[in-house]
Amino acid sequence: MVKKKLPKRAQGFVPARVLQNTAKVMYPFYRAIAFHKRYADGWSKAVISPDLDKMVRLLTKVSPRAKGLSLGSNGIGYFIGFPVKNPYLEFSNGTTVIPGTAQFTFDPRIHQAIARAVLPFYYKLAKDRSFAVSLSNAVRSGNEKVVRCLIRSFVRTPALISVKMDLDGPGISLNFKYKSSKFIYRNLLFIDQA
Repeated sequence: MVKKKLPKRAQGFVPARVLQNTAKVMYPFYRAIAFHKRYADGWSKAVISPDLDKMVRLLTKVSPRAKGLSLGSNGIGYFIGFPVKNPYLEFSNGTTVIPGTAQFTFDPRIHQAIARAVLPFYYKLAKDRSFAVSLSNAVRSGNEKVVRCLIRSFVRTPALISVKMDLDGPGISLNFKYKSSKFIYRNLLFIDQA
């Protein structure tokens, strides 16, 4: 999946309401991944295939509010797109192995561990408007230190090796490295061209 540089008019970050809506849709999905091995196994197989129809079925089964959202897979991860006011852009959330380091690899055990780690963060984002506003403002202003502090206060695993704002456009990358895998996995929140 090729990422293109965003036009200058899109160099802001999404408002808190988009962050909250994203978290409200994604929290039940991450909870299902975290605590249901069979579900996590099925999702990983669909990502590697890639079988978008199966991914849609699995996602909407646990999070009905995801119906109609765009979904993508590159064989090493997935992205779920949320509409924003600009019809040429969408806000994406997903998890992937760093591109260029693997092909058709997506370990369900690692994905489960990441899902368990990010659940408190997505819960807080979904439920606490002031937290969502703080995160949105920190990304918009380029304050990576505040972004790291906000995220690390809820994602407490030692496997979280970095929190960065290193994407082509405005966004956040939570980078995880587990001892059982040679790959770095990224949980991403970013603006993408639709």
